[in-house]
Amino acid sequence: MAGKGKFALGALIGGAIGAVVGILAAPKSGKETREDIKSKADDIKKEALVRADEIGQEVSKQAKRAQDKATELADEAKASVADIKDKTGRVAGESAENFDTYRSKSENAVKGAIDGAKKGFNKKV
Repeated sequence: MAGKGKFALGALIGGAIGAVVGILAAPKSGKETREDIKSKADDIKKEALVRADEIGQEVSKQAKRAQDKATELADEAKASVADIKDKTGRVAGESAENFDTYRSKSENAVKGAIDGAKKGFNKKV
């Protein structure tokens, strides 16, 4: 884009210089020369406005593309965060369930050992 803009600007300036030199070198009266210069200046102004509009439209397109891409990346990031949060919640829940299961089994084993020890001590030999 930058190369096209520089080329267009150079062509515009070169065209303007060529037009002015051509008008000034032509064998015309002062009034005709001024009219020609005014006409060429109007043409150059119109061309510059057209080019400026084209550049503005291209910049707007590029800005829209960048905005769309940023939105897309933000949405992907949000989805990834939600997925990680979901997986973390599931793992935490499973860990809590496993802890509760092992704690319960351990408690039962300890109670069984204590009961067995009590029975062993209470036995009369």
